[in-house]
Amino acid sequence: MKKIIALSTVAFLSTALYADAAMQKQIDELTQKLEKIEKTQDRNIKKIGEVNSLAAKDNIKFDVDFRTSYDNLQYKTASGKKYKNDGLYSNRLWLGMGYAPTDTMVFKGQLAYHKAFGASANGSSGMPQRGMGFDTFDWISSEALNDDKLRVREVYWLWTPTLGNFPMTVSVGRRPSTNGYLVNLRDDDQSKSPMGHVINMEFDGASAGVSLDKFVTGMNFKLCLGRGLTNAKSWANSADTATGPSGMGPTSPNYIKEDGALDTIDLAGFIFVPYDDGQYAVSTTWYRGFNVPGLAFDSWANPMTPQQAPIMALKTVGDMDGMAISAKVEGIGNEINDFLDGTTLFASFGASITRPDNKAQHITNPTTGATDTFASMLGSTSDKTGTSVWLGAQMPNLTGGKFGLEYNHGSKYWRPFTYGEDTFIGSKLAARGDAYEAYWTQPLIDDVFSMQVRYTYIKYEYTGSDGFFGDGGTPMTMAEAKAQGMDPVEKAQDIRVYFRYRY
Repeated sequence: MKKIIALSTVAFLSTALYADAAMQKQIDELTQKLEKIEKTQDRNIKKIGEVNSLAAKDNIKFDVDFRTSYDNLQYKTASGKKYKNDGLYSNRLWLGMGYAPTDTMVFKGQLAYHKAFGASANGSSGMPQRGMGFDTFDWISSEALNDDKLRVREVYWLWTPTLGNFPMTVSVGRRPSTNGYLVNLRDDDQSKSPMGHVINMEFDGASAGVSLDKFVTGMNFKLCLGRGLTNAKSWANSADTATGPSGMGPTSPNYIKEDGALDTIDLAGFIFVPYDDGQYAVSTTWYRGFNVPGLAFDSWANPMTPQQAPIMALKTVGDMDGMAISAKVEGIGNEINDFLDGTTLFASFGASITRPDNKAQHITNPTTGATDTFASMLGSTSDKTGTSVWLGAQMPNLTGGKFGLEYNHGSKYWRPFTYGEDTFIGSKLAARGDAYEAYWTQPLIDDVFSMQVRYTYIKYEYTGSDGFFGDGGTPMTMAEAKAQGMDPVEKAQDIRVYFRYRY
């Protein structure tokens, strides 16, 4: 009996050991298979990630910003005459695009369409909307009402390398130079590159910046270069001239400098932010515009005409300096209440200095025989300084929107580059006088669909607020202008209501 039990025990243990060995073998094989599956899965995940990354980098991302506006425009001249348009409807489309082939290189672009309802805003005559040659400049091609064509508003590349632990930015192209710092609050946009108090217009150029945040919170410095006009003849500029027996006329090389035309207009400056912690921020800027243009008296009318009047033409008149310092507070105090947390206050001071080229013109009046002298810049051959103050507040309201108030005051010789400001009655930031503005921006469907009601009122103390830099920008009081037979606009207002879709 004992022998049988022993043999049975040996048989059982042998079977168990054999079974354990077989099971262990199966477990080992299964483990190896699982390890292979995991390795294959890791490889697939990596490949899928690479494909997704490649797909993302190989596709331009688009965004849409479409706005429909109603404007009621009212003007009153120095003599009391009134002008109005109580039904100006317009559409504005911004079609944005972006592409990032690497983590440090980005392409950005934006096409724009801005047109009044119905026929072209330029009128049936086809004449420039503003006349006197101003519309030949593309500083406002996407801000002023135009035709039904898509235009390039922005297109540039942005490189963001890091050199010596300092984050850098380098960019070249048609720069994002409208809706700048502080202007973006009223316009319900993200802030673009320039400080809006002194620069708000489209131009082509370059910038290079460096973050100095490791020294002071938010500190950064950016150098900016721009070109507002290129003096160059067109392609085949003399090909239509035919003289001589051969039928071949004189020709000149393509795109060379054209004598007698406006000089190339350049701008150079910097933006320096000494501090920005997200709640408290200070920003400064300085620039110089070289060879800026303006209307200058060119000659007197034909002496055979019954009435004599000076003829004006666009000419290069000198250089212009501009500067500004702005302070902004986003959130009053430290979590006192929701209203103060959502309130933004700002104050900005700007200055401009003319630097005429001193090419005063002496023109003989054919009627009186007297020689009249016309000055180079803003009615003077000497440097003139203008100043501007800009105050604003933006506060939350009970409907989840934002309510804003702004005030501007510009002095007699104030002259910024704000021709692209989104106000049909003219740039309030350029006003030589006082400007008041109130607006209410309300989201209707999340952050996709919104509306705004805005009221802008300007009371001019001096003429020439929206002129260029020559004699056309000469400041005169309303009384002085009337004494010379002029009737300039003294008061202007714009009531705007818009609905805006963004995706």
